[in-house]
Amino acid sequence: MAQPTYDARAIVLRKTKLGESDLIVTLLVEDGSQVRAVAKGARKPSSSFAVRLELYSVVDVLLARGRNLDIVKEVRLTQSNARVRLDMEHAAGAAPIAELLDRVTQMGLENPHLFALTQVALSSLGKADTSRVPMICAAHLLKTLAFVGLRPSFDRCVGCGNPLPVTQTSRFAFSFAEGGVVCGSCRGDIATIDLSVDVLALSRTLLASTFADIEAMEVTLPTSFGVLRFCQQWVREHVNTNLKSLDFLLTCGLF
Repeated sequence: MAQPTYDARAIVLRKTKLGESDLIVTLLVEDGSQVRAVAKGARKPSSSFAVRLELYSVVDVLLARGRNLDIVKEVRLTQSNARVRLDMEHAAGAAPIAELLDRVTQMGLENPHLFALTQVALSSLGKADTSRVPMICAAHLLKTLAFVGLRPSFDRCVGCGNPLPVTQTSRFAFSFAEGGVVCGSCRGDIATIDLSVDVLALSRTLLASTFADIEAMEVTLPTSFGVLRFCQQWVREHVNTNLKSLDFLLTCGLF
C-alpha cells in the first residue's frame, strides 16, 4: 500500500546523521509545528537533497507519512539563506535561533507566527552587517519566547501588577523566577537581580519592532550581548534547557 503524502513549506532547523548515507532533518513547517523526517541518501554527493536540505534554508517538501518518522520524497529550494550558513559570524547568530525553535516546537502543535517570524529573521540576518547579528538574534529569541507564552514582563511589577515605566535609574530589579520586573515596594519579598536600564529598554524595543526597523537601529554590541545573556538565563529558567549555541555566541570572540 502506498504511503500517504503531503506538501509542506519548511525551514531546516537541524540535521542528524543516520546510518551511512541518510539524514534525519528537523523542520519547522508553515503552521509552526515541528516535523522530523528521514532524507534517504541525502549525504551522498550525487543526491539532490544534499544542496537543498541545508541548515536555515526554506524549502517546499513532499513528505510521506511514516510510522515513526516521515520520509522526504521531493525537495524544492525556495530561499537559500546561504550567507547565514556560510559566514562564521552570521552562522553563530543563526544557530541559537534554530536551537531554541527545536526546543519549543512540537509535532502537531501549531503556532503559525513562528514560521513567519523565523523566515523574516533569517532573511534579515542574511542582509545585516556583522555588528547587528547579535541584536537580530536577540530579537528573534525574545519574539519566539513571547509567541510560545513565555514573554517576560518588562512593563509591570510581577508582584503587585503596577506599571513600572523606564526612568532615569541605571538599574531595575528583575526576577527570573517570577517572570519580570519588580517595583521597590515588592523587592523585599521577591528574590531579584539588577538589570541594566539599557538591556531592559532594548529588550522592550526589540519585542515591539519589526525586523526592518531593527536592521536600522544603532545599538552598541555590549547592550546587544546584554540582551543575549538575559535570553540565556530566561531560557534556562523557563524552558529548562541550556542553549549551547548561545553559550558559543556569547564566548566565541567573533564580534
